[in-house]
Amino acid sequence: MGQTPLSPSRTAIFLSHVGAFLLVMFAAFWLRRITIPPDALVQGYLQVIASLLAFVFAAVTLVRFQGTQDRISLILGAGFFLSGAVLIATSVLSLQFLPEARLRLLWAPIAWWLGRIILALLVVAALLVEHFMPRSRHPRREIAGALLAALAVTYVLAAALRGLPPEVSPHPDAFFPSPQQLLPGAIFLVTLFWYRRRLMLEDSAFDRAIYAAIWLNVATQLAAAQSARRMDAPFLFAQGLMVLSYGVALGGALLDNARLFERVRHMAVSDPLTGLANYRRLLDVLENETGRTDRTGRPFAVLLLDLDGLKIINDGYGHVVGSRALCRLADILRIHCRAIDTAARYGGDEFALVLPESHEEEAHRVADRIRAVLSTDEEPPQLSASIGISVYRGDGERIEKLLSEADQHLYEEKARRAKRSPADMPPRGRIPKN
Repeated sequence: MGQTPLSPSRTAIFLSHVGAFLLVMFAAFWLRRITIPPDALVQGYLQVIASLLAFVFAAVTLVRFQGTQDRISLILGAGFFLSGAVLIATSVLSLQFLPEARLRLLWAPIAWWLGRIILALLVVAALLVEHFMPRSRHPRREIAGALLAALAVTYVLAAALRGLPPEVSPHPDAFFPSPQQLLPGAIFLVTLFWYRRRLMLEDSAFDRAIYAAIWLNVATQLAAAQSARRMDAPFLFAQGLMVLSYGVALGGALLDNARLFERVRHMAVSDPLTGLANYRRLLDVLENETGRTDRTGRPFAVLLLDLDGLKIINDGYGHVVGSRALCRLADILRIHCRAIDTAARYGGDEFALVLPESHEEEAHRVADRIRAVLSTDEEPPQLSASIGISVYRGDGERIEKLLSEADQHLYEEKARRAKRSPADMPPRGRIPKN
């Protein structure tokens, strides 16, 4: 009693994480009994793959930062860039491209561990900066500053760790032969709990992928801590988990960027108030439909609609209700038309509806249906619209003439409506209740 509904789920998530970490750790412990030759080429190739994934992820996140000014993307991009650089350096040692590479190969695990420390610290820095300064004002300056700061951190850590022994483990029979690997794991674990809180506010594909990547990095360090000698089975297992974490992070970033680009594309062709197609999109649709009619001979119709008395609504109810009236008409066009039809905001209080493969009789039926729906709408103020119709039959007319003809019919109907006495409007400031 007294527990919130979220408590069991949080407990279940915590226990599942602990169980998965224990499974990874004991799997790495079991792998210690498998003896494999220390193949530096396999290690080098894994590090090259991970570095390429890290570089691509850094580029994708920097592009994301340019569009969203999300500072966590900036710091993570810089962190993965430096992690990729360190992995490239260790792969050079592993692949033995340099003279005396066999001697320098002893330092490959230390260089790898250094890269893990740098990435873990920069993830913490990203969360700190995102918490206190979530948005950027000078993206280009901050990209350069983040890269320089990350390089400085790398240099300081490399200088401080020069005195470490190159051997992986001085105690190969201990339960944790390489306890130093737990240090970046502990840092990643702190960021895992911290990022869990971020997911409650920013549940995007990017954030879910970063959370999964951080989890895999904790598992990577638990596996690496079981490594008793250079390039043994637990260390190879840790390398595989690291490559998987980078792949997961890159996949989530690509999916999120695709979603952002799709949103930008939609905003470029839609009206921000009503959500219908804008004038630019309307012209593209008309171009396509005229080309199709010229090829097939099947006509299409265009309806121009003008919301009657929008100025009276604005004066009597206020501009908020006037904007709501435009949205009500847009909703009617969106809901009561075919999927192949295109409804657009033509400008101001005017709308357009393109009806592919429709004759004049069908266009009149659609216009009558729109008028009927408007007349039965019980939300005040009562709305009505003047509608003009034009049909393109493939005779080579220009789009301007097509719209002009529909516009002429619209104003003829509006002139007939103007002869009728307008309905009484309540004074300005009295907003009707829905």
